[in-house]
Amino acid sequence: MKAIVFRKTLVLAALLAAGGAQAQDVVRLGNLKFAHYGAVSYIKEIAPKCGIKVEERVFAKGLDVMQAIIAGELDVGATASEAAISGRASGAPIYVVAGFAKGGVRLVARPDANVKSVKDLKGKKVGVTRGGIQEVLLMAELQKAGLSADSAPGKDVQIIYLAYADLNQALLGKNIDVMMQSEPQSSQAINKGYGVEVMKPYDTPIGEPIRTMVMTEKFHDTKHAVAEKFMRCFVMATSAFIRDRALAEKYVRDVVFKGQITKDDFDDAISNSPYTYDITPEHIQITTDLMVKTGVGRMSKPPVAKQWVKTDLLDEAKKSLNIK
Repeated sequence: MKAIVFRKTLVLAALLAAGGAQAQDVVRLGNLKFAHYGAVSYIKEIAPKCGIKVEERVFAKGLDVMQAIIAGELDVGATASEAAISGRASGAPIYVVAGFAKGGVRLVARPDANVKSVKDLKGKKVGVTRGGIQEVLLMAELQKAGLSADSAPGKDVQIIYLAYADLNQALLGKNIDVMMQSEPQSSQAINKGYGVEVMKPYDTPIGEPIRTMVMTEKFHDTKHAVAEKFMRCFVMATSAFIRDRALAEKYVRDVVFKGQITKDDFDDAISNSPYTYDITPEHIQITTDLMVKTGVGRMSKPPVAKQWVKTDLLDEAKKSLNIK
């Protein structure tokens, strides 16, 4: 009898230990609701194959992801580069560990606004989300064109700061003339006929902006084995979306957007924001320097990219999966 009780105790202890180990392998992921963030969202679907559980929280903007990281609520976050840079400058203990999408921005005007180029923005109201990579690119384009800008009237261009979700409605309602918008919302405006593309703003020193995967220093340094599993899962998810366009479309349209975007919206969005894996310290440094030049982020001490861009986990994951 004692032997049976002892065996049951051992089994229970083993189950509790397994449950504890499983709890340790939960990865808390912060993400945004955009077409080109879809592969990041897909990680949670295949996470069990990687030996982890991913708990995803969706935020309104990248700076909100940074705040959650600073508060200790996330291990990993997906965001545009400028939010990661601003976060690091504000003391967020993060590393940039991968890129996951390129591009993803358009300057879109109302069809009746008579805007053919950036110089035509003089006298116009331009909507943009404060602190986003869209604002960095907008300010860089305005500087190149020699146009002044402010949120108050009186400059060449009046900037109207709105959330991503409100920009399209403001353009449709003629509360703004032009918007610097992300995908798929910019494609939606064009496909529905209340917006026309002025340009894709990739002629600044940044080129096509690369969205960044950030990881907390603590998670990277003290839970290295779990971090390795997560990064392998990220590469697997991204590879699946690059390889299988139908899978990517179905997941983004049905799961992420719950049928709110069309096939054309998805196709146009991803043609302007292809999935990727890679990031370099050079790209982050150029973005940091342009943020300083344009005044976006207002960083008192801009971070030095080579000190916090760490792609060791990405390199290992790609090598293990034979992806170049």
